[in-house]
Amino acid sequence: MLPCVLVTQPDGHAGDGWIGRPLKRREDHRLLVGAGRFVDDLRPARCAHVSLLRSPHARANIARLDVERARRAPGVLLVVTGAEVSHLAPMPVNRLVPGMRVPPHPIIAETDVHATGTPVAAVVAEDAYAARDALELIRVRYEPLPALPEPEGAAADGAPTLFADVPGNRAFVRTIREGDAADAFRISARVVSLRVAQVRIRAEVARLLGLPESRVRVIAPDVGGGFGVKSGPYREDVLLAWLARRLGRPVKWVATRSEDQVTTNHSRGSVCEGELALDAEGHITALRARVVSPLGGALMNAAAGPPWNHARLLPGAYVVPACEIAVTGALTTTAPVAAYRGAGRPEACFFIERLMDTGARALGIDPAEIRRRNFVPADRFPWRTVTGQIYDSGDYPAALERALAAADYSALRKAQAERRKRGEIVGVGLASYVEPCALGWESGSLRVERSGRVTAITGSSAHGQGHETTFAQVVADHLGVTPDEVVVVHGDTRSGPEGFGTFGSRSVALGGGALARVAGEVREKGRRIAAKLLEAAPPDVLAVVGGFQVVGVPQRRVTWREVAASAYAGGQALPPDETPGLEASTYFQPEGEVWSFGCVVCALSIEAETGRLVIERLVWVDDAGTIINPLLAEGQLHGALAQGLGQTLLEAIVYDPDGQLLTGTLMDYALPRADDVPPVQIEKMHTPSPRNPLGAKGLGEAGTIGLPPAVVNAVVDALGSLGVTHLDMPLTPARIWARIAAP
Repeated sequence: MLPCVLVTQPDGHAGDGWIGRPLKRREDHRLLVGAGRFVDDLRPARCAHVSLLRSPHARANIARLDVERARRAPGVLLVVTGAEVSHLAPMPVNRLVPGMRVPPHPIIAETDVHATGTPVAAVVAEDAYAARDALELIRVRYEPLPALPEPEGAAADGAPTLFADVPGNRAFVRTIREGDAADAFRISARVVSLRVAQVRIRAEVARLLGLPESRVRVIAPDVGGGFGVKSGPYREDVLLAWLARRLGRPVKWVATRSEDQVTTNHSRGSVCEGELALDAEGHITALRARVVSPLGGALMNAAAGPPWNHARLLPGAYVVPACEIAVTGALTTTAPVAAYRGAGRPEACFFIERLMDTGARALGIDPAEIRRRNFVPADRFPWRTVTGQIYDSGDYPAALERALAAADYSALRKAQAERRKRGEIVGVGLASYVEPCALGWESGSLRVERSGRVTAITGSSAHGQGHETTFAQVVADHLGVTPDEVVVVHGDTRSGPEGFGTFGSRSVALGGGALARVAGEVREKGRRIAAKLLEAAPPDVLAVVGGFQVVGVPQRRVTWREVAASAYAGGQALPPDETPGLEASTYFQPEGEVWSFGCVVCALSIEAETGRLVIERLVWVDDAGTIINPLLAEGQLHGALAQGLGQTLLEAIVYDPDGQLLTGTLMDYALPRADDVPPVQIEKMHTPSPRNPLGAKGLGEAGTIGLPPAVVNAVVDALGSLGVTHLDMPLTPARIWARIAAP
């Protein structure tokens, strides 16, 4: 585990209960000993296997498709082409941006393809080997067409049109205007500019198949992470369900690693250019930006989410009086582009934080000072941004000052000056960030069994977050039982009310909030039943550990088991007008998002001979409101740190001009290793959200938001004397060395 300093929560918000305790995850043992059950572990009886023939071209017409030899191959049960599934309903798309144009997204391509890896035929066989062998017998003749892998090229005037019903390949164009940005730029003391290049399933399956939801059951066993890729249905999900009905037997398909690299949704890749207007003292007067985001050759359900987040979050933690922000979603001949950890938040933060540093340099102001002058004041919450977002709570200046103090910022600057005299290349960078979380609603159900044990059902299905531990702590804290007495159920649409899902750092604030609400309802019903058992008035009965007691008389008490016995006995065992049972369900939807925030300080050095970057000091202050389990929170932050640094230093999706993915294997796509992740000092602040019962916010994406701009700001600071004003990610040694060696 990485070295970490985790500051404890202030007294008062967790009491002596289970919220705030660093319990180990109850899920870990079965996973560590190999007893987890993942999809590929499932072996239903009579299960057939599916393989997909995929297009090798990024854009082409299908001139001829012959599957007859494959249909006669040994072990083959069925071969399906696009014509046979063309009747299925269109894949779902969240039309988040008004006026979105959605191109066709067939389950299997019938006449043309718009991305490498698009399925053109499916083979079902008795085993996976027979299915793959049969693919070799299918004959396809393509007529390749020019590819459009880059968003600006795809959206440019005169570019070939990919879909007749999407003119200019622009799925949407949206502009946010507030205030008189043009006038602010006209009278501003300084303008700085920058160009940055970033490198719900049951209901949908039922709709696509034309079935009632009651006839579709989705079961999620153990899932090894999501990070946005699993936030919506893929065409393969629908195809498998249709094939199973067609054959009347189970079917199975598991993507190969190469299929996964080429066809599951990618992310980032937007191009953003814009300007920041400042007065002579460094106060922001206006922001102008133009965002062009790639969407791929087919729109995923969440396709519009990252571009829209990119646009709406550009003001960041700052007071921006006026703006003009245009965002374009461009169809490209690539894999679908949708959410990845952060989903537009990292892109927005990166742009505004790079602009803040650029403005500080132009005005000769310290980067910390220009942020101080522009933060939303702590006494102005809730705060409405120039793009219409309502920040619920925060103290951005305090996070900055805490990070500067923890890093000993003044000492870092002094040491930097001394080391530069010796010829060393050293830099210090910082970045502030906001992290909107908990969009939408979530369900929760809770039942106290006759035994006194508790069953909690959540619609938030886990894929590594530790729901079984965290939600048990929430319920235990509210009922006065131990987490070991709480069973958390998730991942089965038949087990409880419909859920919204796990994404966008929403689980604790919404899923936990829903369970906190129903736990409170069950506790109050339990109090009324306990009052009858204790022959006391309900206001005189206190909820305590393990049950209830009369106020001031601890020996007069009943356990949850005794209360449950009366609840299920019914009749005279209950107070008048009380119904039998001891359970509650709810759908919890707060009035808006919750807004986490923080600040990162990074100090680093660069080897002039190689361009190798070494992070020497990393301090990170994060405020995610009430923390249910500090140990799990630490793990989430470390994971996001690794992914944030991966994007900053190593990772890139690269297509050639023909739309072929050049980073389609782990030989070519660099991922961070343990020794790439530096020690980090993490400190927690606590500003509870008023928008959910727990005061919780999100923290799972913070590392991908705040880390990249802090590191890039430090690199630009280190290379500033060489005339470097910006570097795009990833900051590979080759890229840095080229700038050092440039004449």
